[in-house]
Amino acid sequence: MLLGFKTELHPTNQQKTLLAKHAGVARHAWNWGLWLTRNILNHNSDNPSGKLKFPTSIDLHKLLVSMVKPNNYWYYEVSKTAPQYALRHLSNAWKRCFTKVSGQPKFKKKGRDDSFTLDGSISVGFNRIKLPRIGWVKTYEILPDNVSPKSVTISRKADRWFISFKIETATIITDKSVDVVGVDLGVKSLATLSTGEVFVGAKSKKKLESKLSRLQYLNRNKTKFSNNWKKAQLKIAQLHTKVANIRKDTLHKLTTYLAKNHSQIVIEDLNVSGMMANHKLAKAVGSMGFYEFRRQLEYKCELYGSELIIVDRWFPSSKTCSRCGAVKESLLLSERVFNCEHCNLSCDRDLNAALNLAMAGSSPVNACGLDNADVARAKQE
Repeated sequence: MLLGFKTELHPTNQQKTLLAKHAGVARHAWNWGLWLTRNILNHNSDNPSGKLKFPTSIDLHKLLVSMVKPNNYWYYEVSKTAPQYALRHLSNAWKRCFTKVSGQPKFKKKGRDDSFTLDGSISVGFNRIKLPRIGWVKTYEILPDNVSPKSVTISRKADRWFISFKIETATIITDKSVDVVGVDLGVKSLATLSTGEVFVGAKSKKKLESKLSRLQYLNRNKTKFSNNWKKAQLKIAQLHTKVANIRKDTLHKLTTYLAKNHSQIVIEDLNVSGMMANHKLAKAVGSMGFYEFRRQLEYKCELYGSELIIVDRWFPSSKTCSRCGAVKESLLLSERVFNCEHCNLSCDRDLNAALNLAMAGSSPVNACGLDNADVARAKQE
């Protein structure tokens, strides 16, 4: 299977300038292509009888070479593949928009998510990589052996540069200590397993929130784009990166532990976008990273030979008694202990939900998303 490999670069000052130029050209090509395609869409909506053909990525690149490149000499200082891939990514973004997968692409801003893609003569050494028009760039860690990537993506976070590419990896079958485990994700604790284990979320943003607020407060009266303003913006970006890295580290450790040691992992199909719409929960849900948890778990289960089971989001895992199968009509979010009126079971709310998910994953009836009455009846039978 193909896996993404990402590591930090250790460029010289001259190479940092070249990397920034490549990112600037890619951003300029994206913004120019987005401006052109939006004008074409507006023209077609205003003139239904005289519609213009919507350009492909190849059409956009031909127009870029003839109209933009001659007037902007700095396009010739970087690899030609940087603007090519930027227009290709723009074309893919419009395709996702037309198929209702995502919204319209937006203009890119300098210093925010700077990235570009290169292909061509790329060579990988022990702890360095050769890039077109940039040369050999050192890395902070050893790179994989016998790898010859066709393309690489380089991105910048705060003042650090990263490179990523795909590598072929064989499936690693590990000894599994548990057959089936239910995982209940929550705001109070990141994950509660049906085995009784509880994993507390990093909550890194909450810990560093006061420091971040202080930096933003001190930056409020600085002149925009001045040297002091730029220094303060860099400190804020570095703190945001630290928050994101703490969250990713927590999620990677948890998902790797689950995929390596459990044969079947059962989770709920959470409506993350709906949870984020609740202003009382959005901050806590965002700091946990539920979507990223599922994304990591999907590819790691494939890597370590585990099976991931997704239970329907309407399955009443929290309202159902894990002992007798009775379903409560309502259960408030503030009720952290589940008390069953039929069998007098009393246990932690999240543990009860995890036990129900484990049973739902092992039973084909409960994993199909039946209504509450059918689920309870199936459990009692």
